[in-house]
Amino acid sequence: MAAEKKQGVFTGPLWQNNPIVVQVLGICSSLAVTTQVKPALVMGISLTVVLAFSNVIISLLRNTIPNRIRIIVQLVVVAALVILVNEILKAYVFEVSKQLSVYVGLIITNCILMGRLEAFALGNKPWPAFLDGLGNGLGYALILLIVAVLRELLGSGTLLGYNLLGWAEQYGYMNCGFFVMPAAALIIIGCIIWYQRAKNPELQEQA
Repeated sequence: MAAEKKQGVFTGPLWQNNPIVVQVLGICSSLAVTTQVKPALVMGISLTVVLAFSNVIISLLRNTIPNRIRIIVQLVVVAALVILVNEILKAYVFEVSKQLSVYVGLIITNCILMGRLEAFALGNKPWPAFLDGLGNGLGYALILLIVAVLRELLGSGTLLGYNLLGWAEQYGYMNCGFFVMPAAALIIIGCIIWYQRAKNPELQEQA
C-alpha cells in the first residue's frame, strides 16, 4: 500500500492531477517560453530540478522551521537553487539561456513550486517529497512540450530547428503566424484542459 501511494504521488501530477491543466497553475511561463521546443524543454527540466530538490530540502528542515518564517526559508532555498540552475544554463546552453531571459529567475515565484512546498514538502518525508516534486515538475514539462511542439511546427514550420514543412510550401502551404503569439498557447492549453476534463468527469465542476 505504501509503495502504491508513493507511485501515485509521482504519477498523479503527470496527467490525472497535472499542475497546469487540472490545478491551472504555472500558466504564465507556459505562454511565454513555448514558441520553440528547445527553450520549453530547458525550462521544464529547470523547474523540475528546482522543484524536486527544494521539496527534499524543505522536507528535511520541516521540523526545525518556525512557522512564522517558513515562507522566507522556502524562498531562500528556492532562490539558491534557481541561481545555481541559471549559472549552469549560462555555462552549457547559453543561447537557450538568453532566449529564456528572465523566466528562469521567475521560477522563484512559480505558484506550482510554492504550492508544493506548502502543501506537501512541509508535511512529508524527503523521499515522497522528492517524488512529488519530480512528478509535478515533469507534469509541467509535459504540457510545455505539447504546446511548444504545436506552436513551433505550425507557427514556424520547424521542430528543434529542423525545417519539417518546407516541402509543403511548393503546394501553397504557409506557416500560421498566429501560433507564435501568446494567445495561441492559451488556446492550446484551453483545449488540453477541455479534453482532460471531458475524459475525467470527476474533474468537472458541479453545477
